[in-house]
Amino acid sequence: MLSDRHVFHAGNYADVLKHLVLVECLNYLKLKDKPFAYFDTHAGPGMYALDSEFALKTGEFQGGIAKLWVEEALPEALLPYIEVIEAINVAAELVKYPGSPAIAQHLLREQDRLQLCELHNTEIDALEALLRIDGRAEVWHEDGFNRVEKLLPPRERRALTLIDPSYEIKEDYERVVDFVIAAHRKFAQGLYLIWYPVVERARIDQMEADLQRSGIRNIQIYELGITNDTEARGMTSSGMIVINPQWTLKQRMDPALKFLVETLGIDGNGFARVEQLVEE
Repeated sequence: MLSDRHVFHAGNYADVLKHLVLVECLNYLKLKDKPFAYFDTHAGPGMYALDSEFALKTGEFQGGIAKLWVEEALPEALLPYIEVIEAINVAAELVKYPGSPAIAQHLLREQDRLQLCELHNTEIDALEALLRIDGRAEVWHEDGFNRVEKLLPPRERRALTLIDPSYEIKEDYERVVDFVIAAHRKFAQGLYLIWYPVVERARIDQMEADLQRSGIRNIQIYELGITNDTEARGMTSSGMIVINPQWTLKQRMDPALKFLVETLGIDGNGFARVEQLVEE
């Protein structure tokens, strides 16, 4: 239980998609001066060393952020995300990759808050160390589904919630949907981002069907695959389900995803999916 360590996968194509969408949404919230809260149900340690034994063992970042790092002509929609990665790697060498807490910490303003949950006993220490002197942040060594639901609605009445469990526990697929339905009842105007891996397509189909029946409106899906779905073990694509997306998100993501398909796809088999799952 909870044995999955994200450092093995840090900076891979799935992280690129997840964090691209996250940066877009956080920057949009910042267009208004009013403060907002950032909730993270499965925060992880917050920062990953790409030159560590764990990251080099799989080398997954080589098929993700490392390919974008050397590109000289990135589409405009990818630039804010790459600027965050560059800011973390101050020596212009790609040696660190920020998890979602570090990305949020970098982008949020003085008036905004970070509420981060992590249950893994090893990773919570690293997360607390990363944010120890940041007065905007509060770290919870608890089940993120339970804690974040208790924290809603936020006092700011504006918030983004990132939900990205490892799905190593199969019940997470159902728990994600149950959590979002409960959270949406308490705070319907919130922006919710759900990351998912495509290991078994049937599980994602079920998640989508459950969300369509939930009564929640305005749901979009952004998916990036590096090869076709397969019955073999392993993730071939991943996606982001966005509830209450800003009106600019689709027009920003379309060219970015097209570029990522061409750049990160394997043997021309990459693909992207952009879909309005539920209308406004």
